[in-house]
This record gives sequence, structure tokens and C-alpha cells, in this order.
Amino acid sequence: MIKRANLAGNPNLGVYVATTEKLAIVPPTLEEAMMDLIEKSLGVELVKTPISGSNLAGALVCGNSGGIVVSRYAFDREIEVIRDYGVDVERIPDRLTALGNIVLANDFGAIVNPSLSDKSVDLIAEVLDVEVVRGSIANFTITGSVATATNKGVLMHPSSSQDDIKFVENTLKTPADIGTVNKGTPLVGACTIANSKGIIVSLDTTGPELARIEEAFGFLEGYE
Repeated sequence: MIKRANLAGNPNLGVYVATTEKLAIVPPTLEEAMMDLIEKSLGVELVKTPISGSNLAGALVCGNSGGIVVSRYAFDREIEVIRDYGVDVERIPDRLTALGNIVLANDFGAIVNPSLSDKSVDLIAEVLDVEVVRGSIANFTITGSVATATNKGVLMHPSSSQDDIKFVENTLKTPADIGTVNKGTPLVGACTIANSKGIIVSLDTTGPELARIEEAFGFLEGYE
């Protein structure tokens, strides 16, 4: 299922909302209609909490069905809120705190910023229970911003090369394709929230873009 929406007029859905197969971490102030759309479209439980006192959960959190990693500045009470849903949550000690921007993961693998320390890479691998590989996509190390990954497909920055696509497919063990959102925005990870059950893209995403997204993620039911 593909849906189009903005978050209080903002197209950067993936900056504010972090998703897995089971959960979506959303700002506590998110309007009820958007919460309902996320819950029904992605088939997830909603976790309403800031991260590090910020509403930018999508930028500061990365997770999959194995667990969730957060910024080292996340507060204890925020982590406990997430753990109450039966999820393993751990802080990453690095100075690089925008984990949602620098980690691209699904249930089969993860691609992380090459600058992350060995300790952080090992911790991500342990919490997410996947192989973690350092790398870039289209020469960007913000892998979580320039791509969106689910267990069914990956949508990548339009400048991604064939080598980039093969690298992502081999690491995340799922088909990948290039595309844009929101009338040509290449930072597809910043403007989408998705899992294997659904995807929500920014409101100005065009028909041709939606067709590419539908193909990349295997959603054949159509879009609204």
C-alpha cells in the first residue's frame, strides 16, 4: 500500500518518523490523522516519544526487527518508552549521532557510514542481528538519507551506479532500484517512511515517481 502525505506540511517524513516491521517512533505532538495513517498503512504500533529531546526520530534512530540503535544523547526515559514495547534498544557511543541518516538497514543487513568506529559497528551488528558493512551510496555516506530499505526492496538515490545497486542488493539481500520523490528530490530516505507492508511518501510525489516506487518496493495495490 502506497500513501501520500506530509507531516504538518513538511515533506521530510523520514526525518521525523523511524519505522521497523513492528513499530513507528513518532513525535508526541504528531496530529491524530497522521498517526492513524501511519498505523494503518504500515501495520505498526506507534511509539510516541522524542529522541534526545528532539522530534527528529527518523534522523536519530535506526532499527529493524532485531532491535533499535539510538544516539548516545538519547535520554533514559525515552529508551525505556521504546523498551516497554519489547524491543532491544542500545545507544551508539560515536560522535556521529544522526543514526537514521547514516545507517541503512533492513532485517537482512546494514550499510553504515565508514567513519563509524569498530565498537559502534559491532554494537549495531549485535542489536540489529545482521551483517554490517561500511560503505556509501552514490558517493554519499549518509546512506539512510539517500535510500530507503525494506525487506521487499530498496529505493536509492538517482545517481546511484550499477555498482552501488549491486552493493546494496548483496548487502541487504533484496532487490534495489533508483528513483526520486517529491518532484525530483533525490534524498529519498528523508522523504519516505516504509516497511514491507506499506510506504508513505511526501505529498508532492508525482505519478511517474510513484510508479517507480511501486516497482521498487513491490506494492501492486496502487496508491492514494
